[in-house]
Amino acid sequence: MFQPALWSNLLLVASAGLLGYATARDLQGLMIAAALLLTALTLGRRGPLRWAGPAGYAAAFVVALVLPGPATTLFDLLAALLTLLTLGVMTLSGEANARELTWQRNTVAALRAGSERLADARDAEAIIRAGISILDKLQVAPNLAFVAYRRGTPHILAATGAFDAFLERPIHPSDNDSRSVQADHWVAEEVLALLDKAQRRVFHVAPVYGRASNHLGVIILTRPSQVPFDEDEKGVVGAFARLLGAQLGQWHAIRDLRDANDLTLRSLGAALERRDDDTGGHTTRVVGMSVRLARRLGWDEDQVKALRWGAYLHDLGKLAIPDDVLHKRGPLNPDERRVIQTHTVIGYDMLQDLHFLPAETLDLVRYHHERWDGTGYPSGLRGQNIPDTARLFTLIDVFDALTNARPYKPAWTRDRALSEIRSQAGRQFDPQYVEAFLRMMAEHDDAHLVS
Repeated sequence: MFQPALWSNLLLVASAGLLGYATARDLQGLMIAAALLLTALTLGRRGPLRWAGPAGYAAAFVVALVLPGPATTLFDLLAALLTLLTLGVMTLSGEANARELTWQRNTVAALRAGSERLADARDAEAIIRAGISILDKLQVAPNLAFVAYRRGTPHILAATGAFDAFLERPIHPSDNDSRSVQADHWVAEEVLALLDKAQRRVFHVAPVYGRASNHLGVIILTRPSQVPFDEDEKGVVGAFARLLGAQLGQWHAIRDLRDANDLTLRSLGAALERRDDDTGGHTTRVVGMSVRLARRLGWDEDQVKALRWGAYLHDLGKLAIPDDVLHKRGPLNPDERRVIQTHTVIGYDMLQDLHFLPAETLDLVRYHHERWDGTGYPSGLRGQNIPDTARLFTLIDVFDALTNARPYKPAWTRDRALSEIRSQAGRQFDPQYVEAFLRMMAEHDDAHLVS
């Protein structure tokens, strides 16, 4: 079975042969028909072949003039010129359509690849790199730069082509003028001045805005050629600038919301601490040590965030524990112990309506008194069945409780507490977490000795 490209090539050869036959026979009508077919078959082709129709007809007409036959009239010459003009217009139109089709295909491909990268982006820098990658795939310009502001100073945060050598470079006014750092015109001027003139013969600047017209930066594109950016290209660049701004604006909004959540939960943890910890500082200490250990273990930032939020809220359920039980000096009797043990489930239930809390946070609140050997509460979970956040946090919580005074006990020394943690590996605590914790504490001690 013939492929479409093979059929097209066969027709191309046939039309060229037909043109030669018509020339030899001086059949003007057939020459025009063969030239039209040849032009139609080469529309959108690259290289000299796209001019095969007009050039073939011109050559055929000249050959027909010198061959013996009827004299050529003025009407014949006018018909030949009109035919050449028609073939030329067809060729140029086909070339423009081919460029437009290529542009559309590149746009679709860039959108497909870029949307995947934007969806996977987890921070502002990843969003910016994805946006510049989209424009790079469109091949609008070889040199691209995205300039945004860090602590009030413009920086090139993403770049391609000649701008790549200036990645992460801060931009300052060359004349030391105290101009606004968010004035796109001078920022663009300073960035363009970084390139040789040969690399920036033509340029285009597109501002990037987030929500509520919040200015986020500029995209700068340059070409070494003298071909100006047309309206379609400017329109697409502007559309991508709006898309990039929307993504960055959404990320900033999520970050602000996350920061607000974090601050709220931290404040709630501090308030809970006031009721349960006379010495103060427990929440701050366990949050800091938990986060350090989690990062040492290679946890990703989402897991660390869930751990941190759980550490803030771990004793929320103690709000429902009577003061005479919570602040009793001395050991608890069995009934009082059962009451105090309910705080984990009570805290878990109280947090059910906070839908932004990840499951790992709720797991920590509910299960941070489980034990590796299965003798903990509230569910008697054992080993790896205890969620990671709860398994890590219980180790930190116990260490802090041992090294600080409580109504029922004085503070232990650091060495005594570490010895107890070591002895409980495989019983109360995950042995791997104990090992990592002890190494972390030893390195902390070494750092203090060195300093």
